[in-house]
Amino acid sequence: MRTLQRSAVLVGALALCLSALVGCQRAGNRGTSGAALKPGEKVKVGFIVKMPEEPWFQYEWKFGQKCADKYGFQLIKIAGPDGEKVLAAIDNLAAQGAQGFVICTPDVRLGPAIAAKAKAKGLKLFSVDDRFVGSDGKPMKDVPYMGIAAADIGRTVGKALYEEMKRRGWPLEGTAAMAITFDELETTKQRTDGATEALVAAGFPKDRTYRGAEKTTDVPGSHEAANVVLTQHPEVKRWLIFSVNDEGVMGAVRATEIRGFSAKDVIAIGIGGISCVPEFQKKKPTGFCATCLINCVRHGYETTEYMYKWVKEGKEPPKYTLTQGTIITRDTWHKVMKDRGMLD
Repeated sequence: MRTLQRSAVLVGALALCLSALVGCQRAGNRGTSGAALKPGEKVKVGFIVKMPEEPWFQYEWKFGQKCADKYGFQLIKIAGPDGEKVLAAIDNLAAQGAQGFVICTPDVRLGPAIAAKAKAKGLKLFSVDDRFVGSDGKPMKDVPYMGIAAADIGRTVGKALYEEMKRRGWPLEGTAAMAITFDELETTKQRTDGATEALVAAGFPKDRTYRGAEKTTDVPGSHEAANVVLTQHPEVKRWLIFSVNDEGVMGAVRATEIRGFSAKDVIAIGIGGISCVPEFQKKKPTGFCATCLINCVRHGYETTEYMYKWVKEGKEPPKYTLTQGTIITRDTWHKVMKDRGMLD
């Protein structure tokens, strides 16, 4: 899945400025829920993502566009990699006559500023992937949101790791688990905590699950974190590996390869299911044997459809929606992704 690193962007100051702006809006503004469409007015919906170069977000846009094509409205796709660009994107959408937008924010703490800006511009707002956090540090429950059932997905990974270990006949002696973590975000912490919980519940010793905190949720960040764990535990002969995303697992697998571990000594299962496709396509199998595929179809198509119907019909979307994941392997990934329309 996509990189989950956040940047701090003067959130408090932005929220204060935008709150003041809201109070200065003309009485004719559409407001948070927006006004009904005018006769003949074309529906225009924005979709802002934080890292458009990543496959996950490209798929979200792809399925959002499929929704737009089905219903005959315009989808405006814009990158918002930081707070300044997000606010500029909202201005852009308003200038183009959009009535609402879906957004994966680059920083969950930008939630109050984004909500204030949307209100000021009379745009409906739906958050996807990462849930807005208010100034009190709690989730903004008033903003419709679709995310993943992070703890459940983590538990799915932990269970799959243990089952594969038993299938291979690995003894507990000499086997350890490596969790590449990023606890700064609640959703990522829930993934690795869920995997650990499932492993322990299945019978894996908790004291042989070693955590390596990554500074960035990408392959280099994971590689660095994994190297620390591998250096601290040279006695381990076989590794179970999990992380917050596919990149976290791939970085750790690369680190084990450098240390001389082969695919038969590593069971690594990611979360995401998109950026790891090249790993499955390699002629020679690696330790990366499976991933939990997150439903980018729903995150792209369904969120866009919710927004369209909110604009067109006044039907508000549910405030809180969570999606589950599906384990795919080197043998099954192609069929599953093709069946979902992810492969042309």
